[in-house]
Amino acid sequence: QVQLVESGGGLVQPGGSLRLSCAASGFTFSSYTMSWYRQVPGKQRELVATITSGGFTNYADSVKGRFTISRDNAENTVYLQMNSLKPEDTAVYYCNAGRGYVGYWGQGTQVTVSS
Repeated sequence: QVQLVESGGGLVQPGGSLRLSCAASGFTFSSYTMSWYRQVPGKQRELVATITSGGFTNYADSVKGRFTISRDNAENTVYLQMNSLKPEDTAVYYCNAGRGYVGYWGQGTQVTVSS
């Protein structure tokens, strides 16, 4: 049974930091591209960051220089380190695992940036 379980969300002040984690099970984690997406009510889900099985990373322009995606294949976990958070980063953040036409989603974790 495939599972992606996100954690680490919460309320943080502008300029603060959070680290999201996504624990994976039920598939060959090391072979999959892992991504973080986010979504706010009434808007489409948007891609935030991606890390391939080979460790190559890519980021949305809005988070470049502030967010860092990483993975630990031994722990089947992908992380999103978020620094210098802004109110516009407020969203539900989702973990995604993708390989070819196969994709899995987590349940999401809320991140709220507010003073």
